[in-house]
Amino acid sequence: MIRSITRRKATAAGVLLAAVTLAVTGCSSGTTSLPGSSSSSSSSSADSPFADAPVAKADLILPGSTMEKIKKRGKLIVAEALDAPLLSQQDPTNPDQVTGFDADLAKLLATYILGKPNVEIVPPASETREAMLQNGTVDVVFNTYTITEERATQIDFAGPYFESGLAVAVKSDNTSIKSVKDIDGKNVIVGANTPAVTEVPKVAPKAKVTAFATDPAAVQALIQGRGEAYVQDYTLLASDAASEKQIKVVGEPFTKEPYGIGLQHGDSDFKSFINDWLKTIQKGGQWGKAWKTTLGTVTDSAIPTPPEIGSVPGS
Repeated sequence: MIRSITRRKATAAGVLLAAVTLAVTGCSSGTTSLPGSSSSSSSSSADSPFADAPVAKADLILPGSTMEKIKKRGKLIVAEALDAPLLSQQDPTNPDQVTGFDADLAKLLATYILGKPNVEIVPPASETREAMLQNGTVDVVFNTYTITEERATQIDFAGPYFESGLAVAVKSDNTSIKSVKDIDGKNVIVGANTPAVTEVPKVAPKAKVTAFATDPAAVQALIQGRGEAYVQDYTLLASDAASEKQIKVVGEPFTKEPYGIGLQHGDSDFKSFINDWLKTIQKGGQWGKAWKTTLGTVTDSAIPTPPEIGSVPGS
């Protein structure tokens, strides 16, 4: 049985920055400020995905293609969040600095096309992403963009480049729960009206499940010991763990939600180009480094295996 804790319902405050773009460029060099860059670190660090970032050979930039248009323009225009910890978050003290997994991948794609990580960010709202691609406002969308067959009738998806899904968070000092396999028979917290409500009983039929109305309420309940584990979307848990050091993410997602790179519908050359680039950075290790230095900082699990390109309907 699932017990629900009723609290005042809260909604996330989404800020739509209409007609505003952020040019992410370095102040002195004219190139992107790299994630984690500071006086004590640089893009040449062995842990940085940019240390050996690949650049496409000239013959891959086809005449008349989107790749050629981007190269002539000198920057990649990306629909990308500015307020998503570990995915794409703007540094409030340095607006030119946007860090996270999606942000790093966008810069790696820019480097592949341009030879340098020049990107311009246009912050999207969830409901405007298709329109931004259709009218040419942006070249690509990196925005935890779940691949669906319905969306694929309006735009194209490269990838999937990452697979999220439900995962498990525990208190930082918990050593007994290492994955979803360990939550059966435990007191488990879930978000009300989330997939976890129905999925947890499937994987842990003996768990005692308590639902909380909001993510902050669920996190506080976990910290207070009102549950031994909290099951929620992996990227949300990772963001929670980034801002709340008393919790950590354990194991890998146990359900599947594939994220794709949004492209203009019908641009098969650009889609093939990006899919080939994804395979290149997966094989070369840059994908793994980008994950390790962002989402991987709040989980004990090893670098996950990237999803197979074109493996889901709509991709």
